[in-house]
Amino acid sequence: MSREAKRTTVLEVGDDGVALITIVNPPVNALTADIFRSLSESYEQALGREDVKAIVVTGAKGIFCGGFDVSGFGGQKRREEEQTKPGYTSVDFFTDAVEAAKKPSVAAIDGVALGGGLELAMACHARISTPTARLGLPELQFGIIPGLGGTQRLPRLVGLSKSLGMMLTSKAVEGTEACSLGLVDAVISPNELLPTARKWALDISQCRRPWVASLYRTDRLGSLEETRQTLKFARSQVKNQALNVKHPLICIDVVEEGIISGPRAGYWKEAKEAQQLQQSYTTKCLVHVFFAQRGASKVPGITDRGLMPRQVNKIAVLGGGLMGSGIVTALILNNYSVILKEVNEKYLHAAIGRVRANLESHVKKGKMTAEKLERTMSLLRGVLDYESFRNVDLVIEAVIEDVSLKQHIFAELEKYCPPYCILASNTSTIDLTIIGERTKSLDRIVGAHFFSPAHVMPLLEIVRTRHTSPQVVVDLLNIGKKMKKIPVVVGNCTGFAVNRMFFPYRQAALLLVERGTNPYRIDNAITKFGMPMGPFRLADLVGFGVAIATGMQFLENFPGRTYKSMLIAMLQEDKRAGESNNKGFYQYDQRRKATPDPDLEKYIQKARSISGVTVDPKLVNIAENDIVEMIFFPVVNEACRILAEGIAVKAADLDIAAVMGMGFPSYRGGVVFWADSLGSKHICSRLDEWSKMYGDFFKPCPYLAERAAKGIPLSLSSDQANSRL
Repeated sequence: MSREAKRTTVLEVGDDGVALITIVNPPVNALTADIFRSLSESYEQALGREDVKAIVVTGAKGIFCGGFDVSGFGGQKRREEEQTKPGYTSVDFFTDAVEAAKKPSVAAIDGVALGGGLELAMACHARISTPTARLGLPELQFGIIPGLGGTQRLPRLVGLSKSLGMMLTSKAVEGTEACSLGLVDAVISPNELLPTARKWALDISQCRRPWVASLYRTDRLGSLEETRQTLKFARSQVKNQALNVKHPLICIDVVEEGIISGPRAGYWKEAKEAQQLQQSYTTKCLVHVFFAQRGASKVPGITDRGLMPRQVNKIAVLGGGLMGSGIVTALILNNYSVILKEVNEKYLHAAIGRVRANLESHVKKGKMTAEKLERTMSLLRGVLDYESFRNVDLVIEAVIEDVSLKQHIFAELEKYCPPYCILASNTSTIDLTIIGERTKSLDRIVGAHFFSPAHVMPLLEIVRTRHTSPQVVVDLLNIGKKMKKIPVVVGNCTGFAVNRMFFPYRQAALLLVERGTNPYRIDNAITKFGMPMGPFRLADLVGFGVAIATGMQFLENFPGRTYKSMLIAMLQEDKRAGESNNKGFYQYDQRRKATPDPDLEKYIQKARSISGVTVDPKLVNIAENDIVEMIFFPVVNEACRILAEGIAVKAADLDIAAVMGMGFPSYRGGVVFWADSLGSKHICSRLDEWSKMYGDFFKPCPYLAERAAKGIPLSLSSDQANSRL
């Protein structure tokens, strides 16, 4: 094969009369302009040859097709790639060259068939898959909709309800499930995949099997009334769950068009809407988040040194509270052998009970069988001393945020653990060098900061000090990936990256409340913006003890730019602990449903009196957009300090950390990406205005002020910024 032919398709005609067309575009055989042109040419040749009776389409090296290269979304590149030849688009190719051809096509699917790859397979007259192949239409996670017939063919193959579920959640199904749904026609082992597909194609050509054009099937669609009810329910779900974005509703509209007006009408509406969505700001944001997630595990000076991760088999966790039990759950779910240490039998029994309860929730949701639960629990052993720590590979400390306690624990760990053991802390705010100052093991001390609940939240913040060995960071990156976490490596300081970036989030909200803004209006504005919950509902969820402990760390270390309010402390003193005891900023019923509490006003009045501030009429009737800016611009300001100090290697790391760790809406691209969309000048101007009115809490940092003065995006590194000037 020539060098030019390496990113194309290969046509081979066998003695059986089957033309095998293989997509060759490593690593995932993505669809590009070259691939489409080559596919078109290969089909043209196969259809024109008299010795070809049928066609099988597959992908090289066990991967059918991963769809389009997402880097082309949001720009001109994707539109160019859709042209296979002048006046002939990929839409025409799928409908005319593949589906309407006089010779049948069968897709032989292994690895993945995603996006355009699955759309190609669905245009074929049958699909044969391996059991573990993944098939799906993930376009909506990038702010677009399937644009090559996916919205029309998938409902006709698997039914309306299931197809909407697959598209709206961007979730793929494995081959076995795909077969039960009707998406593929047979499931075969990888070794038998091509021979079976070839025979299937010949059987269709000889009318021994049905010749099915999926675009025109109607047997899976159900009655018109069922269709209306399903679409109504889907729209209702989307409106409740997908705030501030249009593409999920557009997807539903396109599906409806095809069912009501016919597949061709739906097809062309799909093509029009898909092209427009590719240029949307939402798509740019979601594609940015996708690449930020991919790039987070690439750390200059760490992952470019050729270090290989060491084998980690046995892990110990200290502390089985809410966080510790979640970490244990995440580990054993991914087949790690875990020792859980607690201080006494009572606490240990409760901790193991929490782990079991976490797994039982998987059973209730159908994600795990009762037998699998018991096998998973067998990976966990509870202990009350350090004797069994003598051969562990990694220890994760997850006790309360108490510096002295953590220092004592790490001194003990140094005595009992082998010299190669990684010593990790789940602390969310405390400087790791301080935690390890009583040891001689600073090179193997690292932060492994999980987010609650640890077995659910995807982010793992890996914190390195100036002493931490690069090998330890590489090891923890590998462990994070095996736990199916998104690891982000950051530097060491109070609060590290995520909690430090967001410490002004709650403080800004408290400042607004003491100056006259209703707390429930604040939470409402922030949830409308796209956060899972507002700052006060979040405080109730995590508990006031955590809020006060972390708040004290920031007050102590950043005294010049923190806002001190006694409101949370007063609520806790009055035995209001948040959701855990049904009273906090909100009151809760037995189902944990939150409603505003009229008693909160007296605490606000008292806190206002202690702070010595007066109500500002402008903040009483503040607009929702101004609430969002006053809450989040201080967060942006702190993100700028984190970048200036090198705590985060790149702005994209802060974006993915905010999205995955704090629930910042992915369709806004992350904190820094969103800030750049508004402009550094606007943000700096507003902060400067507020700092003159309400104090240094809002004062713009030098990094932000310099970029605002020069009109430079916040996301650019110093080198990039200097080169632009």
